[in-house]
Amino acid sequence: MEIKGSFYPFKRYSDNPILTKEDVPYPCNTVFNAAAIKFNNKYLLILRIEDQRGRSHLTLARSNDGYNFKVDEEIWAQPSEDPEYEPYERFGLEDPRVTMIDGTYYITYTAFGPYGPRVAISSTDDFREFNRICLATEVENKDAVLFPEKINGHYVMINRPTGGGSGAGSIWITYSPDLVHWGRSRAIMTPEPGWGGSKLGISTPPVRTDCGWLALYHGVRATASGRLYRIGALLLDLENPEKIIGYTPYFIFGPEYDYERIGDVPNVVFPCGLIVEDDGMIKMYYGAADTCIALAEGPLDELMKICQCGPTTC
Repeated sequence: MEIKGSFYPFKRYSDNPILTKEDVPYPCNTVFNAAAIKFNNKYLLILRIEDQRGRSHLTLARSNDGYNFKVDEEIWAQPSEDPEYEPYERFGLEDPRVTMIDGTYYITYTAFGPYGPRVAISSTDDFREFNRICLATEVENKDAVLFPEKINGHYVMINRPTGGGSGAGSIWITYSPDLVHWGRSRAIMTPEPGWGGSKLGISTPPVRTDCGWLALYHGVRATASGRLYRIGALLLDLENPEKIIGYTPYFIFGPEYDYERIGDVPNVVFPCGLIVEDDGMIKMYYGAADTCIALAEGPLDELMKICQCGPTTC
């Protein structure tokens, strides 16, 4: 197989990690797995913060340059007390991703409660309000992202059902006319022996490019010393996002440094957000060892090249 571009396109920020629990203005256990977006010409992260009971909530952090962030004094979203949501969010809100569609920001997150994980969707226009829309899946589902526009008249979401069976750990796609009712679900990528042989999951919301929808995905390998989380990239057809037109069958980013290898969950790099700059550079914000947040950067064109050494080229 010919590798068309740099094998590892991302370079870590020299002052990683960019956020730790010491940067949070109230007591907590860890901060990790942050969604990322530009809002009012500033960088905004939606942080997953785990409290000292081990339950997660969402807090915002803001930056003028994308490197130096200040965490808000107040928690943005706590588990709901509304009877419709409370049983399913009782243990926390986890791993947010954010997508702007027609001027509204939609946050997908994992609602975790005594029945297991569910995908939930909320919205905001100003990052003050956190407006719950629905619990979009039944239990045992997570790692959900929304496409930034409707495709063929439907909202489109990628997620990862985690129930039993031979297809456990596969990446799925599903469609909705209204963001509430989801169906026509199909598996689009299934684990194979190797670096992601245990399970796969989508990591970042898709980005439109001339060649297709670009997204990062994570693969998990079960080893004798525990699970190992690493990152690949894939490219989906613009008109038929069920069709993978390119992907990296090898990992392009994995845990190497102490802050990625040592923590509450060792050997984890887990991006939930990326920002494409005007000059074509990508900022990838990732959770490291479920303990802190770090940043890596790389050129979009290099990522596109290595994606195209998968099944086909655009």
